[in-house]
Amino acid sequence: MTEKAIGIIGGSGVYNIEGIEIIKEHTVETPFGTPSDKVIQAKLNGVEFYFLPRHGRTHGVLPHEVNYCANIYALKSMGVEYLLSVSAVGSLKEECPPGSMVLPDQFIDWTKGGRRRTFFGEGIVGHVSTAYPIDMKLQKVIEKACAGADVPHHVGGSYICIEGPQFSSKAESHIYRGFGATVIGMTNVPEAYLAKEAGMAYATLAMVTDYDCWREEEHCSVEEILKVMKKNNESAQSIIKLALNDLNANKFDINKENTFAIMTPEEAMTPEQIEICRVLKK
Repeated sequence: MTEKAIGIIGGSGVYNIEGIEIIKEHTVETPFGTPSDKVIQAKLNGVEFYFLPRHGRTHGVLPHEVNYCANIYALKSMGVEYLLSVSAVGSLKEECPPGSMVLPDQFIDWTKGGRRRTFFGEGIVGHVSTAYPIDMKLQKVIEKACAGADVPHHVGGSYICIEGPQFSSKAESHIYRGFGATVIGMTNVPEAYLAKEAGMAYATLAMVTDYDCWREEEHCSVEEILKVMKKNNESAQSIIKLALNDLNANKFDINKENTFAIMTPEEAMTPEQIEICRVLKK
């Protein structure tokens, strides 16, 4: 286990960053099942990090099919404490156009309850606060990298997570705008909340691909989104390079919300449950 390792979870475009060196691919089995893919141990400009493609390297896993618990647990077991989430989103605000980046600081869970959203349960009682789901120090690192890469970006706002895999209807899109949400996606919940349970610093780099469908001239099709994705991936790669260098040189202490989260005494747990708690609280 690497002390205070850096992790990235997102699209397979990370593989294509110029200069990346793949050190090893780790097959990780967890008490919560199999992650989306192997955990990739890599190095870029001398900075080592772990990468996990959220939808698998062949992009064969739908958002509601992602085993979020297994993904976060696998990265935590590798020693990851700083987790950068790279995600494609739709914009719900005029001032966040396609091609820009948004760094949200809040989440709204609008999924349908089918996703396992906690490591606790089945004999382990635990609670963490998600009042501040984004680590603001890590967000600041990403903000600085966006500026350094000269990529248009918006800091703050709420990410509303819907179940998918369908995009919104116009009526739904207007409802989400009424909530005051800034962007809409399908993957960051329960991912962000699980990172809190695992004592990780988590922050999102949200790549805007479209205006959802709330604008009259917008339709939000896969064809339209793919036109923007190439540019977004190139921007994200530049941002990741800068963020990795900065974070590696300036690792900060994390306020771990899970320190006193578990209420069940160890003597009431099975050996397997004790091990799960040990990994989460490491």
